[in-house]
Amino acid sequence: MRRPDPRNEATVELRRESLVGPVLGRVVGMLAARADAPVDRLDDVLLVSDALAAHGPSHALENGSLRVVVQTTERELRLRVGPLRSKGGESLLAAADLPGVGNILERVAGEVTVEADAASGGEHLVILMPLGG
Repeated sequence: MRRPDPRNEATVELRRESLVGPVLGRVVGMLAARADAPVDRLDDVLLVSDALAAHGPSHALENGSLRVVVQTTERELRLRVGPLRSKGGESLLAAADLPGVGNILERVAGEVTVEADAASGGEHLVILMPLGG
């Protein structure tokens, strides 16, 4: 049996805050599952998705509308969140810090960076998560 191509991409733009968690979690989970992510990494991916849903809309550039580009390969999942307002990437990252646990995003991701977006004057939070493979 031939394995499915793990390279997938989806762009999600959510304008209603109450839908960010459920929709983003399903899209991210589906793409990670299609990339054959091990169950423990799937749990981590969903944890990151929950953190983005909880804090992302308040850092969005336009009226709480959160845009996330999700890309997978057989080895990693990449989330690009934004455009966020100026310093929104750093603020969103800081919001994922939980007392007694630490920063959820930095703890489970392989790499977290903030990229400037010259077109919007804002920035993007980019999260790379190794999936195995």
